[in-house]
Amino acid sequence: MGTPEHPLADGPAVRRGGVVAALAGSCHPGPVVAVTVLLAALAVSAGQSPARCVLTAAAVLTGQLSVGWCNDAVDARRDTAAGRSDKPVADGAVGVRTVWAAAFTALALCVPLSFGCGPWAGAVHLTGVAWAWAYDLGLKATAWSWLPYAVGFAALPAFVALGLPGQPWPVWWIVTAGALLGIGAHLGDVLPDIRSDLVLGVRGWPHRLGPDGARLLLPVPLVAASAVLVLGPAGPPSGRSLAALTAATAAAVAGTLLGRRRERAAFAAAVVVAAVDVTLLLFSGAAIV
Repeated sequence: MGTPEHPLADGPAVRRGGVVAALAGSCHPGPVVAVTVLLAALAVSAGQSPARCVLTAAAVLTGQLSVGWCNDAVDARRDTAAGRSDKPVADGAVGVRTVWAAAFTALALCVPLSFGCGPWAGAVHLTGVAWAWAYDLGLKATAWSWLPYAVGFAALPAFVALGLPGQPWPVWWIVTAGALLGIGAHLGDVLPDIRSDLVLGVRGWPHRLGPDGARLLLPVPLVAASAVLVLGPAGPPSGRSLAALTAATAAAVAGTLLGRRRERAAFAAAVVVAAVDVTLLLFSGAAIV
């Protein structure tokens, strides 16, 4: 049960006027916006029609919203116990039942929007969303916590490719790069809070590696994604692509070395490598199939 200051169910302590703002803060808005904008941009670069780009973005947005709200609803008791003032459910700004209702509403909208992009596209996207829900509902506390991220991120470029006319299957390297980006995103998402999570008994894959192990491993899948995006397409890579791969590798090495004394340096370097990966991904849009 929640305290009067931190109710876990809707009640008088929840300010109705602020429910919309609280739900916006509870959906993990940063990742939701970032993933939606990235996939919309990838859809444009891949050659989807304007109407299909909007439909793709709407499907991704509702899927990401459902996952974010599910995560906060599941973690409500733990966040309340930890005094997480940055969590709307934990600080009493919105009740957990409202967050669950928002999660299921977004999921219900995601289904027809996904299938509106085609049967195979819809099936692939909803598979990724299902794995993300599985993460929220329990897999995040296991050694397999990386798997939903890998599947979910791999499904996103496949969703874009299958939404093109003729529903073509994506090339192998774009899906592989997506999976590697997902694993890197999982490590990067966990790393800032890994010590407090360990105190609370969280035992996902990065937690089992420990803070130092997770920090050292963080750039590996991201640089691997860079290599796949540069070397995977047919033909010799361009000088610009090779320069990007060199920059990503240098940033990863620098972050690993500096991260021994300053953990934020390792995280900042990973962000740089991820930015390089996103840029390479967008420039690869025309070759997605």
